[in-house]
Amino acid sequence: MTVPRIGVIGGSGLYEMEGPHAKEEVEVDTPYGAPSDSYLIGELGDVSMVFLPRHGRGHRILPTHLNSRANIYGMKKLGVEWIISVSAVGSMREEIEPGHIVIIDQFFDRTRERPSTFFGDGVAGHITFADPVCPILRSVLLEAARAAGATVHDGGTYVCIEGPQFSTRAESQVFRSWGVDVIGMTNLPEARLAREAEICYATIALCTDYDCWHEGEEDVTIEAVLEVVRQNVSTAQAIIKEAASRFPLPRTCPCAEALKHAIMTPAELIPPATRQSLGLLIDKYL
Repeated sequence: MTVPRIGVIGGSGLYEMEGPHAKEEVEVDTPYGAPSDSYLIGELGDVSMVFLPRHGRGHRILPTHLNSRANIYGMKKLGVEWIISVSAVGSMREEIEPGHIVIIDQFFDRTRERPSTFFGDGVAGHITFADPVCPILRSVLLEAARAAGATVHDGGTYVCIEGPQFSTRAESQVFRSWGVDVIGMTNLPEARLAREAEICYATIALCTDYDCWHEGEEDVTIEAVLEVVRQNVSTAQAIIKEAASRFPLPRTCPCAEALKHAIMTPAELIPPATRQSLGLLIDKYL
């Protein structure tokens, strides 16, 4: 039986993953430049794990400047089929309290400056993205969160803003009126790129604050966020360890063949340089 290889992208506060054995640090070259950091590869139970700190170790990279194409391409190049994203978020609902976990099922885009597709440069592709989170992986994370003893919410919409500033009070109130559940700055470009790379993707959202809409709470500050993040990191690590023990194989979700009918450009019209860059993703369909 093939050992499943899962990727973990750690967000604010999660710069390393405890637990994997036989650790190896690997730098990966991609057609899109350098990923956020080197990848740490190890074994966690019966799965192979590839860990990447989203903002780089030491939190050096702003959300806008994340090279998500390189990060996801690097995961693909290393044979990852499942990505667990761990992300700090603000709560937009009273019942989602700081310290709670949300296993996201939808996204809403408010970014402006993020490359979020591998296509272009002479090749057009259009994936189906109505359900942006892998249903199988989401189910695994929900079960794992419950087993780890987390206070977890099943489903929620993540509005992804550009940042790096937190919301204005007016923005926060408008987002709430749209019915979103949490707010963050990183996950939607990753989810889009992971689907194009035919990698299953799901989010463990770690709620750190009430953004600035909540009149009974102090406005969000980085100090308050980091304090809750520190408390949540151990919970996130426990969820990942639980998830590793219940990984499904083989993949039966639509994510595994997301590009099967997505590529519009005939193979003979794709420029050679683009074909070379995207070969890892598209060659099996051309």
